[in-house]
Amino acid sequence: MMVHSHEDLRQALAEQNAEYRRLLAEHADYESRLTELQGKAVLDESERVETVNLKKQKLVVKDRMERILREHLERTTGAGVRH
Repeated sequence: MMVHSHEDLRQALAEQNAEYRRLLAEHADYESRLTELQGKAVLDESERVETVNLKKQKLVVKDRMERILREHLERTTGAGVRH
């Protein structure tokens, strides 16, 4: 399969890699809950704490997804990817 862009690669990984697919769903869940909380006029203390924790969890998931993407590129091209 020829992948032409990072977006194509992300799509291919979502189809082929169960962990990546799970992380994608988890990331979307965090994003959805954050959007819900951000839509509130006022957050109570527990919601503020939840917002901070959701942002941290979302970042951890995003980092793991990027690592999977990088590892896939390294395996398929034999070269490291630098940002």
